[in-house]
Amino acid sequence: MNLIKDKKVLNGFKLILYYLTQFMFIVSLILVVPGISLIFYPSELELFTQHFLPPALILFVIALTNFLIFRKYDKSKLLRNQDAVLVVMIWIMSLILAGIPFYSLGYSFTHAMFETTSGFSTTGLTIVDVSEASKLLLMYRSFMQFFGGVGFVLVLTSVISNQIGMKLYQAEGHSDHLVPNLLRSASYIMRIYIGYILLGIVFYVIFGMPLYEAINHSISAVATGGFSVKEASIGAYNSVAIEITTIVLMILGGTNFFVHYIILVRRKFKDAFAHIELKVFGVIASVSIIFSIISLASYSSMNFFEALRISSFQLVSSITGTGYQTVDTFTSGVPPLMFFLIILTMILGAGMGSTAGGIKQYRIGLMVKSQYWQVQELLSHKKTIRTRFVNRVGKKMVIEKEDISQNYIFITTYVLILLIGTIVIMLSDSSHSFQNALFEFSSALGTVGLSVDIMNSQAPNVVLWTGTFGMFLGRLEFYVIFVAVSKLILDIFRKKVV
Repeated sequence: MNLIKDKKVLNGFKLILYYLTQFMFIVSLILVVPGISLIFYPSELELFTQHFLPPALILFVIALTNFLIFRKYDKSKLLRNQDAVLVVMIWIMSLILAGIPFYSLGYSFTHAMFETTSGFSTTGLTIVDVSEASKLLLMYRSFMQFFGGVGFVLVLTSVISNQIGMKLYQAEGHSDHLVPNLLRSASYIMRIYIGYILLGIVFYVIFGMPLYEAINHSISAVATGGFSVKEASIGAYNSVAIEITTIVLMILGGTNFFVHYIILVRRKFKDAFAHIELKVFGVIASVSIIFSIISLASYSSMNFFEALRISSFQLVSSITGTGYQTVDTFTSGVPPLMFFLIILTMILGAGMGSTAGGIKQYRIGLMVKSQYWQVQELLSHKKTIRTRFVNRVGKKMVIEKEDISQNYIFITTYVLILLIGTIVIMLSDSSHSFQNALFEFSSALGTVGLSVDIMNSQAPNVVLWTGTFGMFLGRLEFYVIFVAVSKLILDIFRKKVV
């Protein structure tokens, strides 16, 4: 009995703090991995040793010390809603710590937080002048998108137990996992993810892109992040082959990883293509591209193939939340209808369980189906009972009224936050029109990265923080943040930390 009493146990806030400190291992890795750019630009070694290596070593030592001190402690289970608190705190801590190189290079705290949030949320909005920034810093931004794309929790699984990892994985907004064991799911996802990136690098190089640039662009395309090493983004290459390669990578990144697993591992092609999100993507992409082609052709007397080239790239970029572009400006370079279609597709978003943001195609599909079911119910006999379902990766998933209600609540919340952010941007500067403000905040909240140049290095702090919060909310999809904040407030109110 005495042995049981004397057993040291970590629980409550101490347990959360332990896992937070363990995640410093991952942040230290994120800080040093971009050092591979030294292979191409060895002259930047001093920059790496001054601004990246010291904080990485400090974080590694803190995490290792914490592990050695508490390794023999028993770790209790996370209590209700503590998983949400931990996920949100992991993200906030990572954003702040990953900003260290930016602080040391002279960027303000606001600018650093904006850039790291844009990187980890795979948005792609930036205050960095890519023509002046070091190659090391540009590679660092790409690797932020690499880790942010698959999600911190997937990476954290290698540090904590699978059981707790699954709770955090679901709290981070992932409704699908490939297999019951998260470690195996993480293995499959990482292999698929890295495999696509490597294929992208190969094709980019084949089509004439320098290797350093190919690495950056392939990472950002599959992560649907959109950070580029060129001021003109993918448009700088003026290459149809590079644009087609990018379109394919963006679609792969914007598709639920469960679909990739079904195709590549289980080889159930019929199940994969019956997935509701692929149907929704097909409809949204086809309709928006067709209308965009018509709009471009009538607006600028552009020939069909040029209109198809521009429309396909830009609409896929906006649907998948990537943010790469081939046009110079969205304020004067595209017709009004195409401008509207880009805003709309940024809001609708890509697949659940992908690296993209937005409302997500599953929710859009469920909304349309629920409208159909409502009309069907009104026209049917009152005593008729029907089972409602949607096809999700080959499985007929039964839909309850509660599922429909929650879906509408999420969509309503998304639209409300979208309008609030748009209004704040308009209030910050009377020169910002509603359509431009809506475009910019749709891009931030949808973690897209396309811009009408409102959020830049010269923008007021209120605009940049609005964008930062928008990207953060959009990446974690609201509820985990709402739950975490509510949990902390209630604990403080009750004068205890559970």
